[in-house]
Amino acid sequence: MSHHDQAPRPDTLLITLTGKDRPGVTSAIFDTLSHSGVDVLDVEQIVLRGRLVLGVLVTSPSDLRPLEAAVEDTAARLGMSVEVEHGTGDNRPRPQGRLHVTVIGNPLTASAMAALAGRMAECGANIDRIERMARYPVTAIDLHVSGAEPEALRTLLASEAASQGIDVAVQPANLLRHGMRLIVMDVDSTLVQGEVIEMLAAHAGCEAEVAEVTEAAMRGDLDFEESLRQRVRLLAGVPATALDEVYDAIVLAPGARTMVRTLRRLGYRFAIVSGGFSQITDRLAADLGIHYSRANELEIVDGRLTGGIVGDVVDRAGKARALREFAAEVGVSLASVVAIGDGANDLDMLAAAGLGVAYNAKPVVRDQADTSVNVPYLDAIMYLLGISREEIEAADAEAGIITPAPPV
Repeated sequence: MSHHDQAPRPDTLLITLTGKDRPGVTSAIFDTLSHSGVDVLDVEQIVLRGRLVLGVLVTSPSDLRPLEAAVEDTAARLGMSVEVEHGTGDNRPRPQGRLHVTVIGNPLTASAMAALAGRMAECGANIDRIERMARYPVTAIDLHVSGAEPEALRTLLASEAASQGIDVAVQPANLLRHGMRLIVMDVDSTLVQGEVIEMLAAHAGCEAEVAEVTEAAMRGDLDFEESLRQRVRLLAGVPATALDEVYDAIVLAPGARTMVRTLRRLGYRFAIVSGGFSQITDRLAADLGIHYSRANELEIVDGRLTGGIVGDVVDRAGKARALREFAAEVGVSLASVVAIGDGANDLDMLAAAGLGVAYNAKPVVRDQADTSVNVPYLDAIMYLLGISREEIEAADAEAGIITPAPPV
């Protein structure tokens, strides 16, 4: 063959192998490549329902034909398909603005994913990689995205997520996602189901009246301190023993223990900051292994509630102040803090944190928080931190905690 008959040699080869997954596939293809003296520039491999897709980017050898023939022979022996794509240059760096876009749905429909992907394309974002974080009891998907401005993408996807009935979080792909963090949580209707003050009000026969004021305060229609003092006055005369009865009746949010247990293994610190009452929250913190707790103290005289509060009220500003103080004590930046809440009095706290999560929250809170989680599982927040359900269950299994098997 003359010099003019030879095609110019490409700088790189992308070898893509697809087929049924089995042990030895990866080693076989790399063994084949090892005889050609090529360098590996990039590798990506996924397995989806037993189907393997393996992509290997290598430098091009001086003679392509022997390598292509060897790769095709190996693929045939493995019963797989292979494609060899010629290219020039090394693997291109991803564009600036790398982000994690976490999508949570129950269910997560194909139409919802199509809508989100369409919005990302509209603003020039490229999806570089997709990973499943959980398939049960919710479906959670983490997309590695590049080429988009975070705030613009967050605003665009938040609107689409609301219309699709799913949750979407947009976060920068940086080291903070992997480092030790401080988690600061609201208590009522966040860490626990329901409102403690309404449970106490049932002992005073004024539950409906208290619930009405609570709802208005959480929507932001009433000043929190004024509404709290108004509700606490209605509790005057309730025996202090009612606090024990209320504590025993508290139901944690599904996944609360799992989240605390898992993140504590990774060195996370936890705090609860509540507009509720320290007689409840201090016990809750001790029970769950939460490091810090701040709440209002009910005044008790002669074994009965007086209808008053001791000291300053932990209100909207007080919650944010507590978050800053806890972060300083732990020694982490505010950017490393995750705050979780549902009511208007949580807004300053959510704004102060690096990641503010509106958890099954009122509309005013969802509109202003960094992201929303509207599935009834508190541990779904771990998917936003890059922790998969499989990793959680594996860690529990090592500790002898057995998780019920999901439906097939």
